Amino acid sequence: MTSDNRNTILAVVLSLIVLIGWQMFIAVPYQERQQADLEAQQRAQGTSQTTATGVNPDAPQPSTATPGAGTTAPGQTAGGQVNFANRDQALAASQRVVIDTPRLEGSISLTGGRLDDLRLKDYHETVDKSSPTIVLFSPKGSPTPYYTDYGWVADPGAEVTLPGPDTLWSVEGSASLTPATPLTLTWDNGSGLTFKRTYSVDEDYMFTVDQSVENASSTEVTLYPYGLIARNGIPETSGIWILHEGLLGVFGEEGLQEVDYSDLEDEGSVRPAKVDQGWLGITDKYWAATLIPVPGQEFQPGFSHSPATGNFQADYLGNGVVVAAGGSGETSSYLFAGAKETKLLDAYEEALSIKQFELLIDWGWFYFLTKPMFFAIDYFFHLIGNFGVAILVVTVLIKLVFFPLANKSYVSMSKMKLVQPQMTEIREKYADDRQKQQQALMELYKQEKINPLAGCLPILIQIPVFFALYKVLFVTIEMRHAPFFGWIQDLSAPDPTSLFNLFGLIPWDPPQLLMLGVWPLIMGITMFVQMKMNPAPPDPTQQMIFTWMPVVFTFMLASFPAGLVIYWAWNNSLSIAQQYVIMRRQGAKVELWDNLGSMFKKKKPAANDKS
Repeated sequence: MTSDNRNTILAVVLSLIVLIGWQMFIAVPYQERQQADLEAQQRAQGTSQTTATGVNPDAPQPSTATPGAGTTAPGQTAGGQVNFANRDQALAASQRVVIDTPRLEGSISLTGGRLDDLRLKDYHETVDKSSPTIVLFSPKGSPTPYYTDYGWVADPGAEVTLPGPDTLWSVEGSASLTPATPLTLTWDNGSGLTFKRTYSVDEDYMFTVDQSVENASSTEVTLYPYGLIARNGIPETSGIWILHEGLLGVFGEEGLQEVDYSDLEDEGSVRPAKVDQGWLGITDKYWAATLIPVPGQEFQPGFSHSPATGNFQADYLGNGVVVAAGGSGETSSYLFAGAKETKLLDAYEEALSIKQFELLIDWGWFYFLTKPMFFAIDYFFHLIGNFGVAILVVTVLIKLVFFPLANKSYVSMSKMKLVQPQMTEIREKYADDRQKQQQALMELYKQEKINPLAGCLPILIQIPVFFALYKVLFVTIEMRHAPFFGWIQDLSAPDPTSLFNLFGLIPWDPPQLLMLGVWPLIMGITMFVQMKMNPAPPDPTQQMIFTWMPVVFTFMLASFPAGLVIYWAWNNSLSIAQQYVIMRRQGAKVELWDNLGSMFKKKKPAANDKS
């Protein structure tokens, strides 16, 4: 194999390794994944009983800090309540206080004082604005319980009556929670302790939870504040390795820690070290719920899974608050529950001093490329009003940034075409001496100032940019349901058209393998043209690889987000124009038309072929 062809093959192989690796994970049958998730949600659920003092069995304990050990089964409180047929029935089973903000709607249950009903007004299940809004939290007893709870625990053996999951709280003052009207819940334990829990919420997705205890008894008590987020079963996830969905948190100097559902099932619990900076919670692709102790207050974080109930839980336990006789004690924390909007998370991180809150979005290993690329695309979106066009503009800017390197690469490739006769002569002269042949070729490269690896550079540069854009399209909610033009109504989803039903003219839904849309075809054509601009390799096997590679890539990228395929097609088009201009300026022949013509020429039989 010749040196220049080997370099080209190397570049192609590097690209294939990346793309085929992604495809292997993406190609895992989606339906099997869904089925596995459903089976996980339907696992047998056990029962448990509350303590005599009414303590929440979900709460972490100060002695062991092991939450979830006695977690009540979803839809089954300490009193033995059964599961309900649907979410609405579960909501109707308890008295509630309405939550109404510009971006949230839901309610807080007076039974337990639990925040367990939340919808996101701005986001819908599909691109159709009339489709249902996204449900974040759902109560116990519903098909998919997911909620947050707060409270206090006492030292083991302490005879203190505390509010629990069945405690009926009273409303003090306003009977609704809005940005202008906080909600305060009160409960008297009948033994001199009065508990208050106040929820406040801003215009977006941040709640402030203040807890206080007034001690009218003659005995000093020490109580430990806690917060928890519980979710039953493994939800439907994207199932792709480049995105973490599950439990996560940032803990002081240890930084980000991610825990998969499956790993937590195996381990039972994860206990990071005690810290005074950080947060923890549960994240989906676009939504999240996180507990955020006030920075500077020490807390013990934890993740756990209860095999008996199927509950996953993220919780924290604060240091003890000493409430003197006739005195009071209080504690505060934050709760984020909503959409993972980039600029909003950054604003919360700065305003509330939340350590690395931006990492609630999985920016990945190429963070230094991914986040700047998002901000660039977002900037042009606000100027232009279309994320697809913004991607095209950013692609041009990326080409301009790397123009000197790409230009040098194409110039070197053009020079290699100009010295093809000398290279052929060297190969023929030293056909039987491979070492001398390579020495002569390297001397020629040095003489003509040619870099034989130059052809790899454009592809090598494109790989991290490609991956960064893939992450931006895949993980940022700003790209969700973002339209381009025509049939592309969601840049984060694959092209919905297919060649195999004539792009919708035939009333038939092809299988996923045959979903070959317009934009993947355009991408494949541009890749084919780009490859045909170079001389055809002499080896028939190499010729076959180069001929079929655009076809393989076309089918592979058909399942990728449409925005990524549009980027690839546009980038190919810019590269074709750039390469054509440079080759003409260098006096090198553009092989495109000759290569296309040779594909359709009938091969002449050899002289000794008598057939």
